Amino acid sequence: MAISVKSMIEEVLNDLRKVGGINASAAVTRDGLLIASDVAGDVDIDTFAAMTATMTGAAETAMSEVKAGNISRVIVEGESAKIIAMGAGPKALLIVLSSPETPLGLVLIKISEASKKIAKILE
Repeated sequence: MAISVKSMIEEVLNDLRKVGGINASAAVTRDGLLIASDVAGDVDIDTFAAMTATMTGAAETAMSEVKAGNISRVIVEGESAKIIAMGAGPKALLIVLSSPETPLGLVLIKISEASKKIAKILE
């Protein structure tokens, strides 16, 4: 029996949860539609997906306007969380919600690895 694309991506997202400080993650299309998620609690994942994709699109447009090249990621730091969005190939984004005190070094490495896996799954 073949494993679905959604199941394969959910496995990648579940592995991300094992990284300390990552509270939620999702793979979304570049226009904000949910592909798969690993979210607990009271997060409205559809709104989170749509708004994060919009935010990333706006950052890409801003960088293009100032001829600064492609973005590698968008990081938003708030009082109680960080949101990190990174491309996962031409079709998708990986978005992650982490604790505000979480050091970014290891998290960014793991998110980069996960985004490459998701991009490969979606090829």
